[in-house]
Amino acid sequence: MIVLAATPIGNLGDASRRLVEALTNAEVVAAEDTRTAIHLMRALGVENRPRLIALHEHNEREKAAELVELARTADLIVLTDAGMPAISDPGFPLVEAAAAAGVTVTAIPGPSAVLTALAVSGLPTDRFSFEGFLPRKQGDRLRVLGALADERRTMVFFESPHRLGDSLGDVVTALGADRRVVVCRELTKLHEEVRRGSASELAAWAAEGVRGEICVVVEGAPEREFDLAAGLAQVQALVADGTRLKEASTDVAAATGLSRRDLYQAALAAKAPRPS
Repeated sequence: MIVLAATPIGNLGDASRRLVEALTNAEVVAAEDTRTAIHLMRALGVENRPRLIALHEHNEREKAAELVELARTADLIVLTDAGMPAISDPGFPLVEAAAAAGVTVTAIPGPSAVLTALAVSGLPTDRFSFEGFLPRKQGDRLRVLGALADERRTMVFFESPHRLGDSLGDVVTALGADRRVVVCRELTKLHEEVRRGSASELAAWAAEGVRGEICVVVEGAPEREFDLAAGLAQVQALVADGTRLKEASTDVAAATGLSRRDLYQAALAAKAPRPS
């Protein structure tokens, strides 16, 4: 089988007992960086020296088929430099190929920068989305953020320290200066820092320069208040596009919290001819 093994994101003490056991017994390890894998095993006191295969963003698609076949006869441990493989790290093409080929995939759970940042942020955790790294170019970044302007869930991003100030400035532009933001820096490490504030406040702070591994947690969009007239306009627009009135009323009611019956009746009244 293929075993996705989570590794510490900073503090070595977060390595699980299962991770140590898996590395101790491993015959083959596919690692994002084989040097980092060797360093990790030494740091954990693992004396085993398995066969190491490099699996990184530049070769993972071409290596996937070979590794899937290897996993038919031996357990393949998959490591990335930090955290869970396949989550903004190499691993997804391998898992995709294994699923298609009927090869078992399991995981050794462990540290996750995404969940750690979300948990300590102080922003709602009941619903969230992970958006990975924002684009490097400002135009692309603004397009991505603009598409998320109405996202109600808390959003988690990765960002490089040297782009953080620019990215937070774009959050101000696309999502608003008052949107709540939390920057989590160096999670689980000696100089861990969690800084909370508005988008504009943290953009000004980050403009001075920030170091370390960064996660950014952004508050979801506030709930909009819709009156019946606004809801009716949405229903009429859907009907004009070919949606049946009953379905349009149901969809708009679900999206706005308005009464489906009220929307339906208002639409019928708007269609009724006025007495002369």
